[in-house]
Amino acid sequence: MIRTLLTAACALTLLSNVARAQDVSITIKPDNANPLMYDTKTFTVKAGQKVKVTFENKSAVPQPHNFLVVKPGTLQKVGALANGMLSDPQAMTKNYIPESTDILFHTKLIQPGQTESLEFTAPADAGDYPYLCTFPGHWMLMQGTMKVEK
Repeated sequence: MIRTLLTAACALTLLSNVARAQDVSITIKPDNANPLMYDTKTFTVKAGQKVKVTFENKSAVPQPHNFLVVKPGTLQKVGALANGMLSDPQAMTKNYIPESTDILFHTKLIQPGQTESLEFTAPADAGDYPYLCTFPGHWMLMQGTMKVEK
């Protein structure tokens, strides 16, 4: 009986470690050469994989940023919604995140010197999922692609 329990416990530990090894952890920050761009333009994950993106807002230019992952083909649409927030007096309290069902995952607005981690499960559908900063005007340069593969 004890041998069976030990075997089961070892198997569960091994499976847990294998699953953890398959998780993706990435750190993204403003680019040193151009702080209105991300330093990482693309990263690849597997469909359904656990993903942890840590955004470090450490830059020579002290500006707030956020990090949003949106549905494929919606970068321009979400960017236009972000631009529209310039006339919203509550935009700062909304972290400059527009209301849209095209936004899958996001951080809050991260102030200079701060770090925030975003944990999520990659979408089940393969494709190119844009990520961007929706602070006014940033999205046109501050963007990249999360490639989801089967």
